[in-house]
Amino acid sequence: MNKLIVLYCLFTNLFLSSCLQKDPVVTGQASRPDNWQTVLQEKLPLLGHRNWIVITDMAYPLQAKEGITTLYASEPYTEVLGTVKNMLDNSMHVYAHTYQDKELSFLEEDFCPGIAGLKAEMKQVLSSSEIINIEHDQLIARLDSISNLFEVVIIKTGLTKPYTSTFFELDCKYWDNSKQSILNGRIADAKQSK
Repeated sequence: MNKLIVLYCLFTNLFLSSCLQKDPVVTGQASRPDNWQTVLQEKLPLLGHRNWIVITDMAYPLQAKEGITTLYASEPYTEVLGTVKNMLDNSMHVYAHTYQDKELSFLEEDFCPGIAGLKAEMKQVLSSSEIINIEHDQLIARLDSISNLFEVVIIKTGLTKPYTSTFFELDCKYWDNSKQSILNGRIADAKQSK
């Protein structure tokens, strides 16, 4: 009888102590808004050709696909844009093809107040010559298909202006299409000479 009471007390004590503890699941850094830079800096060496980094406005949907990581940045949109661009510029292994929503070029102050100032701030971070404009739905479709095979990192900001997402498609910094063409030609020549 005493053993049964001791076991009962022990079980009850363990049960109650587990109920009083905080959630035992440790949340990752991605859930903390102040750590998005740390998370991206840690991920950047793992990212490469065909990976994407996207900076979005607040209404951008949280995508549930496994190949997509979403982070939240509390800093202003253009500050986040500049930080990501700086990280990519200083990367030794990747550079980015930069895309923006084509719809952004049609937004004007009369029906989207504040957009002119935002566009001016964005031009201080990205020159228009490095931006390729593509319709938003086409960019989303590309992300959807890419994320089946390659990781996409989305950094969501508190910006409340439509069609302001910037999409960075990563590419190899130390190997380009012209070098690949030369290599392909040498391989083709070697096959023909056999």
